[in-house]
Amino acid sequence: MDASKINWILAIACLLAGIGLGALGYHLLNASAASLQKLRQRLAERDRELEALRSGVNDHLGEVSRLVAALQRDGEALASRLEQDARRLGGKGAPRAGLEAAAAPETLADADPDAPAMPRDYADGTGGTLSEDFGLKDDEDAKAPQPPRY
Repeated sequence: MDASKINWILAIACLLAGIGLGALGYHLLNASAASLQKLRQRLAERDRELEALRSGVNDHLGEVSRLVAALQRDGEALASRLEQDARRLGGKGAPRAGLEAAAAPETLADADPDAPAMPRDYADGTGGTLSEDFGLKDDEDAKAPQPPRY
C-alpha cells in the first residue's frame, strides 16, 4: 500500500475514534443533565403541591373563623332570648346577672363562714406536713418514757 493511503486511513480512523469518544462523553454528561432536569421537575411539582396545601389550610382557617363568629352570634342571640323569656315569665332580676354570678368564681369574702375550708396543696408554714412533729399528738402518754428496744 501506498504511504498516502495509510495516512488517509489513519486520519479517518482517528476521526471515527474522536467522534465515538465525543459521543460517549456527551452521553455521560447528558445523563446527569437529564437527572438534574427530572429533579427540577419534581421540585416544581412539590412546590405546586405545597402551595395548594397552603391555600387549602388558609381556606380552612377562614371557614373555621367564620363558623366561630357565627357560633358567638348564635350564643349571644340565645342568651338575649333567654333573658327576654325570663322577664316575660316574671322572673326575679336579670337572669344574665344570675348566670354571670354562677359562672364567676366565689371569693373568700363571699364564702359562707360555716362551710368547711377548701383543701390546699401546701402546708401552713410552721405545722405543715413536712415538719418533724406532723401527726404527733401532745398527749402525756406519748411523753412517757419508753422501754429500751433490743
